Amino acid sequence: MVFSSAAFLFAFFPVYIAVVALIRNIRVCNVFLVILSLLFYAWGEPVYILLMLFSITVNYVIALLSEKCAESERVKKRVLLSLSVIYNLTALGLFKYAGFFVSTLNSLTGSSFPVPQIPLPVGISFFTFQTMSYVIDVYRGKCSVQRNYGKFMLYVSFFPQLIAGPIVKYRDIETQLGERTVSAEKMAAGIRRFIVGLSKKMLIANAVGSLVDRIYSLNDSDMNIVLAWTAGILYSLQIYYDFSGYSDMAIGLGKIAGFHFLENFNYPYTSLSVREFWKRWHISLTTWFREYVYFPLGGNRKGELRTGINRMTVFLLTGMWHGAMWTFVVWGVFHGVFQMLETYLIHPEKWKKPLAYIYTMAVVVIGFTIFRADSMGQAINFLRQMAAGFSFSDIGLITMRGMLTFYNVFIAIIAFVAMTPLVRDTANALAEKYNAGKAVVCARYAASLFLMALCVMSIASSSYNPFIYFRF
Repeated sequence: MVFSSAAFLFAFFPVYIAVVALIRNIRVCNVFLVILSLLFYAWGEPVYILLMLFSITVNYVIALLSEKCAESERVKKRVLLSLSVIYNLTALGLFKYAGFFVSTLNSLTGSSFPVPQIPLPVGISFFTFQTMSYVIDVYRGKCSVQRNYGKFMLYVSFFPQLIAGPIVKYRDIETQLGERTVSAEKMAAGIRRFIVGLSKKMLIANAVGSLVDRIYSLNDSDMNIVLAWTAGILYSLQIYYDFSGYSDMAIGLGKIAGFHFLENFNYPYTSLSVREFWKRWHISLTTWFREYVYFPLGGNRKGELRTGINRMTVFLLTGMWHGAMWTFVVWGVFHGVFQMLETYLIHPEKWKKPLAYIYTMAVVVIGFTIFRADSMGQAINFLRQMAAGFSFSDIGLITMRGMLTFYNVFIAIIAFVAMTPLVRDTANALAEKYNAGKAVVCARYAASLFLMALCVMSIASSSYNPFIYFRF
């Protein structure tokens, strides 16, 4: 089920709000939340509920066995931890990468092994990372083992963050599973946050995405430098509003039920270096890799060479996590290279801000051009056009003119303004200056109602358009 679908907004969402508002007993509420979450997941893939439940059970049991080990049984605890990691990575590798590895092997060796066509369970990358982090944290003593199977099931399967994150670490919501408060204020704030995310998706990401798709559907001979850079910039906006919109909706839905999820985006397109960008973009994934991969590999504690290898490893895995395509691998390595350059050779934080910003956004846009491409061949062609695409065909010119409508320009302006904290900071400044805090709050809720009306009209007139990160 998709948050931006009529089925969710007019059926599932009201039921969810009613359950949270009417059932004040946390234990009983948790039971209903688990049921709703399983129904939410079963809407699209009922068979793969069994896979998720099996993953929940395996990691739940391993964590319990690990917790029962005495201090003298460190070897046994390591074996149990290894079993959890092996199981999770094997399941992820089988469903997500089996076809990619076999097709790559066939290409390299000239063999003709049958390529397995295994459907990818939605959300497997997210709930696998959550269960892994739980077992690892129990092993490290950073959180207590959860003996209540229902609470652990709720942690993994809770529908707001199940499909596309943010990746929630168990220790961040450990106490909230049994002790949390639900209030009218939290529910109202959660609904408003949900509407903000829905608006990002329906009113900006979808509108911008249609332009991106139009450019990417052109023949290679019709591409030029303007269209290539336009596509790169617009796709950077699309994926930001699409994914940050989903994160906003997930955080808002969690808040309605009294959960507090950490932020997943912090205005990444205001960054002045690639390193800063990754501190602001997909924060839950970045922190996951830092904590469970980078630090165990040694972090920056074992010399410059080892630090460089560790960082490149993290970004290689980050690229692979996004999907079984060479474009994702190259995208990850591409960002890893610039992380290395900024660490050892160039230092954008010392540059003038306009220059640092142009450099950072150029790297990000070029990276997302690779990320969006259907193949490395298409990515290379786009990069070639970005560098020297000065041949303008008739179709290319017609496409450029056709995109310059008032509506498209208006949406682009809104997108560029909203990717900065300008609106938020202006509202806060006005509220403080004129002591108009209540007026600003009322204005925000009025704006939310208006945005919701626009989203409903958009849903009624649009076709199915899933979130980009559903495919990961």
